[in-house]
Amino acid sequence: MNSPNWLDRILYPFDHHTLEVTGGRMHYVDEGEGEPIVFVHGTPTWSFVWRQQLKSLSRSFRCIAPDHIGFGLSEKPTDFAYTPESHAENLEKLIHHLGLKNITLVVHDFGGPIGLRYALRHPENVKNIVILNTWMWSLADENRIIKISRFMAGGIGRFLYLQLGFSAKILLPQGYHESKHLTKDIKLHYQKPLSTATSRMGTWQFAKALHESSPYFAELWQQREKLRTINKLILWGEKDKLLPINFLDTWQQEFPDAKTIKYKAGHFLQEERGGEVADAIRDFIVGH
Repeated sequence: MNSPNWLDRILYPFDHHTLEVTGGRMHYVDEGEGEPIVFVHGTPTWSFVWRQQLKSLSRSFRCIAPDHIGFGLSEKPTDFAYTPESHAENLEKLIHHLGLKNITLVVHDFGGPIGLRYALRHPENVKNIVILNTWMWSLADENRIIKISRFMAGGIGRFLYLQLGFSAKILLPQGYHESKHLTKDIKLHYQKPLSTATSRMGTWQFAKALHESSPYFAELWQQREKLRTINKLILWGEKDKLLPINFLDTWQQEFPDAKTIKYKAGHFLQEERGGEVADAIRDFIVGH
């Protein structure tokens, strides 16, 4: 596929790859050689959010970073389910298509309940898990999140997301602790893939999924014992305004053997602390 004219090839110098999955053509990055690292993004981001880690780690590892259907450079159909389950199915198809073995799985935001389902289904093929500001359990008890999600599922929320681009224009900046890291050029690369109402359907569906997908999240958490023997690294932006700090407590209480590194960063720590996050992932993989 050709690069869109707004894409800065210095910021994002990677070759384009695509795979036909449910919903259409999925775009992904596949750079470097060696042990595979699969990076799974959330909302309203795409593989662009991992660019600093991809540039650094692809010197020593094979780095794969897909754009979920409805995000980034992937197709954005109007008739796709856009549930976390449907994205998880597509991710599994990509991993199977590429024949990846002994994977390091790096998950962030909605990438957690999307990517970790692969680890639950195929724990024997996942060597390491790196967790960045995400979750894998029902949010039914998180009253603030559920209240907002239900509001966004209604007519006003739909208008905010689809017509006004609420996710990339309002929520994204809230995910940064230091706004200097969200430059005009970087902001452009998050807003351009979501420049029309139809292209924003995936972001709106994720807003709804915070409460609508509670049964799916709960089902994942019930299987968490399958992850017990997989090496785990937790990288956490402790200035996150989008997810509660108790999410980190939940991970640490459930997996006390996991190594945890906290950063003075917001939700998008891979943007604000790009080099440090890359180094932490490299050191963790080499150490195991």
